[in-house]
Amino acid sequence: MSKARVLSLFDSDAFLRAAGAERVGEDASRKLVELLEDNADRIVFQAKILAGHAGRKSITREDILLAANMG
Repeated sequence: MSKARVLSLFDSDAFLRAAGAERVGEDASRKLVELLEDNADRIVFQAKILAGHAGRKSITREDILLAANMG
């Protein structure tokens, strides 16, 4: 069972066009959504660990930044 998509294909298409793409295939929009959501899942997972390590339940901006830079 696949997880529910959070980001829309419309937003993905708009982002690609804003970045300079004149035409965007649906498969490109779907792949961008997949990559963005996978990276977001990884970042949130790491940020939750960082917040927990600091004794917090709330994830802060700093947790997100640190998690994003963990690679």
